Amino acid sequence: MAEKRDYYEVLGVSRNASDSEIKSAYLKLAKKYHPDVNKDPDAPAKFKEASEAYEILKDKDKRARYDQFGFAGVDPQAAGASGAGFGDFSNFGDFGDIFSQFFGGGSRGGARRQTGPVKGNDQVMRIRISFMDAIKGTKVEIPIQYDDACDHCHGSGSEPGSGSETCPHCHGTGTIRTQQRTIFGVMEQQSACPNCHGTGKIIRNKCKKCGGAGYLHVKSKIEVNIPAGIADGEQIRIQGKGLHGYNGGPSGDLYIVVGVQADNSFIRDGNDIHVTIPISVIDLILGTKIVVPTVYGQSDVEIKPGTAVDAILRLRGQGIKARSNYNNNGDQYIHLDVKMPSKLTAEEREALEKVKDIETKKPGNSNVFEKVKSFFKK
Repeated sequence: MAEKRDYYEVLGVSRNASDSEIKSAYLKLAKKYHPDVNKDPDAPAKFKEASEAYEILKDKDKRARYDQFGFAGVDPQAAGASGAGFGDFSNFGDFGDIFSQFFGGGSRGGARRQTGPVKGNDQVMRIRISFMDAIKGTKVEIPIQYDDACDHCHGSGSEPGSGSETCPHCHGTGTIRTQQRTIFGVMEQQSACPNCHGTGKIIRNKCKKCGGAGYLHVKSKIEVNIPAGIADGEQIRIQGKGLHGYNGGPSGDLYIVVGVQADNSFIRDGNDIHVTIPISVIDLILGTKIVVPTVYGQSDVEIKPGTAVDAILRLRGQGIKARSNYNNNGDQYIHLDVKMPSKLTAEEREALEKVKDIETKKPGNSNVFEKVKSFFKK
């Protein structure tokens, strides 16, 4: 696999580039490498690379994490299946325990192993949907595996009515401490009690259905509602479909990360949609009506006579519908791909020469044909 390039390098901007500079650079690359316009075999990969870079750098929080941590700061898998991110030090326990393990002493009244109900870890699943399903919303049925509390013992692990006993080895703490003399002094270590496996309890009469585990592993299918307008990389939370809890605690949650496939015609930027439409330079000069595809169907668009070759037309409200009252509905922007005639008949050339002569003789008017010619020489 090819090594990833720096996102700023991909877009061709400096690390202190403004939001507008980043957006402008992306739209330029997207227009250049979009698979519907560029048939080069490398174009799809370059389009995807530019889209990934823009997705990170346009977001203030993601950009800050990328600037500080690099790719690891924005890689969804860097946080692990539990969903823990940077700054999550919950697995390291109490600092008093850490010092006591290596140097002895410390606070003997430090944090004990959790023997009460503990919520299970979260799970992450990734799915992929089409561009149009993301725009309009859809429902997908996905197979899942999760841990559910045993309906016979209700997560206790013991047969109903039998209960459990306090572990005689750790006296209900779930941990044991051992000491060892070294040249550095007394080293004290804390570990899970081998008799109760850290639970602090002993089950004499295990549940017949779950064997004392307190949970059952379930394989099932669920229907997930994908809301209209969901963006690539967004998550959907399914409560209680994660890993099992401990000591009667609830299961974790399932987070579904939605990937959205690129479309051959449309490019998404936030709630806005961009599309490139080919048009003849003659239609641009004389004016015409064209039929433009939108994500909701076709729309008639009037091209006024003398429209500039680099004009960007706007269809208000034809972008992505806002999912909350805090955002505005998006618009669709039409980029014109002006086509110059490659060959002219004698009759066509004669007609254009006449128009050129008339335009040249108009006082104060610049030659429209020279404008078009100079644009394509850029």
